[in-house]
Amino acid sequence: MRDLSDDIYKQFSDFLEVQCGIVLGGNKQYLVKSRLIPLMAKFSILSLSDLIHQAMSYKNRELRTAVIDAMTTNETLWFRDQYPFELLSNKLFPEILEKKKNIKMWSAASSSGQEAYSIAMIASEYQKRKAVLGMNVQITGTDISNTMLEQCKKGVYDTLALSRGLSEERKRLFFERVNDGSGKLQVKSEVKKMTNFKYYNLLDSYAMLGKFDIIFCRNVLIYFSSEVKSKIINQFAGALNPGGYLILGASESITGLSDKFDMIRCNPGIIYKLKA
Repeated sequence: MRDLSDDIYKQFSDFLEVQCGIVLGGNKQYLVKSRLIPLMAKFSILSLSDLIHQAMSYKNRELRTAVIDAMTTNETLWFRDQYPFELLSNKLFPEILEKKKNIKMWSAASSSGQEAYSIAMIASEYQKRKAVLGMNVQITGTDISNTMLEQCKKGVYDTLALSRGLSEERKRLFFERVNDGSGKLQVKSEVKKMTNFKYYNLLDSYAMLGKFDIIFCRNVLIYFSSEVKSKIINQFAGALNPGGYLILGASESITGLSDKFDMIRCNPGIIYKLKA
């Protein structure tokens, strides 16, 4: 009852692309099975095909949400690739602070919150190191998974999550122990107060989010078709303040997708600046 025919896989792939833009491509049945089989017991559904049909029928909103959550949840790291966070300290924060003290940032597809909190830690370190008075960084983290958003808002992480890219020094400075014997750590309030997490689908309009100085959308576009990538990047352009920056993943590029940005080669890495 856990088999998945080519026909149902194709229907589900089309459904997922319409709902959230993700392109599964061919021969990813193993991925669908690994993500959705655990939901069969939770929803008392005996067949994987039935589970998918019910999720696509819109009759069971809870199941539909759980299926999309399962298919869009991705693992992430603290300070992933390092260089984007170094650029914040070495280039972007100093440049923006010459003009204003309030810096608005967006961590798009924020998964379980590591990126947004990493940005907040960098901002805190920069402010203390440079003794910047009045510096105010606000980070909006968005995701399509309500499960991930709950994780983000709590800011509580287990030993495994904390071992992925987080130094002992930063654990000491920015986390406090959860008093339940679990060994988990929680992000301190000084970091948490810089963040705000909310549900947002990257296929929707960004008008309600306001304007940003810097947008992080890293290792997300790889899951979308070229058409959807182009739509998202051009919407990012509309969500940036003049001279704002877009930071993508190390293997991602906007070449051929948008003409609204100048590519800036850094050492290392590439970032995109909104054209005047």
